Amino acid sequence: MSEADAETAAPTGRTEVWIEKYRPERLADVKGHDDIIPRLKRYIERDEVPHLMFAGPAGVGKTASSVAIAREIYGDDWRENFLELNASDQRGIDVVRDRIKNFARSSFGGYDYRIIFLDEADALTSDAQSALRRTMEQFSHNTRFILSCNYSSQIIDPIQSRCAVFRFTELGDEAVEAQIREIAAEEGIELTDDGVDAVVYAAAGDMRKAINGLQAAAVMGDVVDEESVFAITSTARPEEVEAMVEQAIDGDFTAARAALETLLTDRGLAGGDVIDQLHRSVWEFDLPEQATVRLLERLGEVDYRITEGANERLQLEAMLASLALEE
Repeated sequence: MSEADAETAAPTGRTEVWIEKYRPERLADVKGHDDIIPRLKRYIERDEVPHLMFAGPAGVGKTASSVAIAREIYGDDWRENFLELNASDQRGIDVVRDRIKNFARSSFGGYDYRIIFLDEADALTSDAQSALRRTMEQFSHNTRFILSCNYSSQIIDPIQSRCAVFRFTELGDEAVEAQIREIAAEEGIELTDDGVDAVVYAAAGDMRKAINGLQAAAVMGDVVDEESVFAITSTARPEEVEAMVEQAIDGDFTAARAALETLLTDRGLAGGDVIDQLHRSVWEFDLPEQATVRLLERLGEVDYRITEGANERLQLEAMLASLALEE
């Protein structure tokens, strides 16, 4: 078989990981951050890039923006001038002393500075952060640091004060939907409107989760619809979760427990998944405000207990029972 025949026979795009295939290459391709991207572009245009800190939840474009900055500054040479480290894997002081310092010291040509991208920087130990602070000072003339973290409060103040801090929020539904429809059109996928809504709901503002969900659903059949998305992503429909809560509040604990059992056993949701979906959707439920407040109070208590090691099923059943007992 010739190369042309092989390319024709292979299913286009289906063998690739879409989150990498469709990773933004330029800042203009990063969706959903209309207040952040123009400021980053301005730094590059003026050639005044400072140390940067990107804080926010997973899958919202922090790493993509960092790589896009390197691509725009260095062009085809970006790999030679961009060092990416994951602090959660290499979180000790030796990483700062050895790899970062060696990269910062090494010679390079044609550019005023190189970029070190430290992902999950909030996982660095306090000693490593102190060493990093000194390294940022020492090599500021030829190195720029981009720190990515979920919680900026875990980064020591001396590092934060040396960085321009950008807070990435969860992506809006419009941004996720636009990306999903764009990928579906590129891959020739038939995507229904309720399928789009399901992908957006399951993603919860996480673009990686949205793209992975779309690719997984596309593999399952010719049409990506609501049913295929909820099945492949192990996500409960909002109306199912709402019905379970309403049954508990109405005093029908047996029916509410049966609905919970379906979510945990048949759908394969973990206790934390149920809590997350309840928390995300609680204000969208058609519940009286007092009932909503009671539910949030119970959710906070259950989440804390599960975090401390309590049994998930028992705690969720206790939550439903407490709702059922309220007058």
